Amino acid sequence: MPENTTLVAAPDLAGELCNVSFDDSKVTLLVVYSVVCALGLPANCLTAWLTLLQALQGNTLAIYLFFLALCELFYISTLPLWVIYIRNQHHWTLGPRACRVTAYIFFCNIYVSILLLCCISCDRFAAVVYALESRGRRHQKTAVLISVSIFVLVGLVYSPVFRMEVVKGTCFEPLRMNTSIAGYHYARFAVGFALPLGIIAFTNHRMFRSIKLSGGLTTAQKAKVKHSAIAVVLIFLVCFAPYHVVLLIKAAAFSYYRGDRDAVCAFEASVYTASVVFLCLSTVNSVADPIIYVLVTDNSRQEVARIHQGWKKWSTKIEDPRLTQWKESEEMGSPTALTHNYTFPAPGNPPGPQPAEWGSLYTLEVPTEEL
Repeated sequence: MPENTTLVAAPDLAGELCNVSFDDSKVTLLVVYSVVCALGLPANCLTAWLTLLQALQGNTLAIYLFFLALCELFYISTLPLWVIYIRNQHHWTLGPRACRVTAYIFFCNIYVSILLLCCISCDRFAAVVYALESRGRRHQKTAVLISVSIFVLVGLVYSPVFRMEVVKGTCFEPLRMNTSIAGYHYARFAVGFALPLGIIAFTNHRMFRSIKLSGGLTTAQKAKVKHSAIAVVLIFLVCFAPYHVVLLIKAAAFSYYRGDRDAVCAFEASVYTASVVFLCLSTVNSVADPIIYVLVTDNSRQEVARIHQGWKKWSTKIEDPRLTQWKESEEMGSPTALTHNYTFPAPGNPPGPQPAEWGSLYTLEVPTEEL
């Protein structure tokens, strides 16, 4: 069996693991990770497909939603590894490389998701508050460039994960706090959470004011904009706020105890369960993000129903020749059966909207199409 490993953040960030209890959080982590994996995989696959079709129709907001779904799919692919890890009593048996990759994808997922939620809020803000001014200025190429830049930027920021030292222990457990780690937590809270929260709060507040004063929108259109904005804010606060608040508290405790190793480690042990549960809560974002697509798309349930009907029709056409051949073989002894000639149906098209039908997809553009 391979040696259990833990990652320490290079020599200047290296610390020691504090003695903590894993039992209190085991059931919660297993349940949440398993449910998120089971629900998030099909939900994000469907969202990625539908938003890709929307993007092919020239929709700008769909670009951000597509990259968000893609990001979540990358992360969901690592959840089975976390489940194995927790079931093995926090012993990592898959080798240091898998540990590094899993930790890397986890961190990237959090901050790529946060930044893409900011982009969604800013795009909606421009489309609703400055509907006339932004018309013709919200380009797909710009949305693609911003989304790809976010992936590259976050990926570069967390690339040092692959240069981390490997020591005996477990994978991705909190280290005893030191000055470098405390500063890192402060930076993550300020830049990775507080600043995006300010952007999301400002843009959505302005949207609320704009739709409240607007006389050209129906009640249903106003409700749609409001519900989608509330969804973005709630997803951000519920999934990401608790984890970053714990990071801030841990860094503040280190400053308060002035680096006393025993006191800091005792505090770390006392907040460990809350820390890993809130960390786990951030994964719920993978299930919650597809809700945004449902709220910003007109009649999205009808789209899903139409795709389901397409699959049923396609599978029925494929099975028809087999069923007919079976019936012919059963009726071969009948004189009347020999007088009938069977004609195979034409090959069916694959399920889902065809290129000629993409124009019928509901778009997301404001003020009339996106509302």
